[in-house]
Amino acid sequence: MMMLMNEIIVYVALVLTGLALGSFAGASVWRLRARQLESDKKHGDDYDPKEYKRLKKLLGKKVRSDRSRCLECGYELKWYDLIPLVSWISLGGKCRSCKHPIGKFEPLIELGVAAFFVLSYMFWPSGLTSGYEIAHFVLWLAAGVVMAMLFAYDAKWYLLPDRLVVALAVIGLAIAVLVGLNSGTVVTTLLSAVGAVGVLAGLYAVLYGASRGRWVGFGDVKLGVGLGLLLISWELAFVALFLANFIGCLIVIPLMLAKKLKRTSRIPFGPLLIMGTILAWFVGTPLLAWYMSGLGLY
Repeated sequence: MMMLMNEIIVYVALVLTGLALGSFAGASVWRLRARQLESDKKHGDDYDPKEYKRLKKLLGKKVRSDRSRCLECGYELKWYDLIPLVSWISLGGKCRSCKHPIGKFEPLIELGVAAFFVLSYMFWPSGLTSGYEIAHFVLWLAAGVVMAMLFAYDAKWYLLPDRLVVALAVIGLAIAVLVGLNSGTVVTTLLSAVGAVGVLAGLYAVLYGASRGRWVGFGDVKLGVGLGLLLISWELAFVALFLANFIGCLIVIPLMLAKKLKRTSRIPFGPLLIMGTILAWFVGTPLLAWYMSGLGLY
C-alpha cells in the first residue's frame, strides 16, 4: 500500500512539474522569437514587420524584464492567468481582457512536456536507485524541456535557435560524462557518444554541404550533436535516424497525396529528429535485438 502511495505521489509530482515547465517552455518560445526578430531588425536581416510589431509587446528593456502578455491587446498576464492548463480552460482559451482567442499552442506544449515526464518515468530503461541514475533521469527531463522548445520553434518558424541547440548539447555532454562515471568507462562512453554524434550530425553535415543548404538546414546539423550526445550509442543513433525518416514518411506522404503539400514544400525536420531520438532511447534496444535476431545475428 505504501509503495502504491509513493508511486502515485511521484506521478502527481511529475505531472505538475511537467505542466509548470511546459508553461515556461511555451512562454520562452514566444520570447525567443520576439528577441530573434528584434535582432534581425537591428542587424538589417529579413524579418516580418507585422510579426515583430505583434510580438514586441513581450519584450522589456532587458531579458529579465520580459513579460507574458496578450499578443493582441498587450494585457500583462497575472499569476492567476498563468496557472498551467487550468487558466486556459477557465478562460475558454481566450484573453481575460480582450477575449481574443489565445490558441492551442500553450496547452499543447504544457500537456506534451507533462506526458514526456510521465512516460519517461514509466518506461525508463534502467534503474532509478543510485544517485548517478537519478541524476541521469533529471538531466533527461531537462533535455525534454529544451527539446519541446526546439520542437515548437522549428515546427512554427522553421528555425532551431542556437542558444537552445547549445543548451541541449551541454545537457547531452553532461549525461555522457555521468554515464561514463557510473560505468567506470568514461573514455569508452565518450567515444560511443562521439560515434552517435557522427551518425546524426555527420550525415546531415554531408547533406547540407552537398545541397548547399537546400535539403537540410545547418540547424539540423547542430541539433544532431545534442541528440547524439543524449543517446550516447551510435547504434541507437541509427535507430533514431531511421525512426525520424519513417515518421516523416507517415506524415508527408498522406499530405502529398491529399495535395496539402508539394514536393517543394518546406518540411521542418527538427521535430522528426527529436521524436526519433526519444523513441530510440526507449525502444531502440529491443528494436535492434528484434532486427538482428531476424537476420540470425543475435
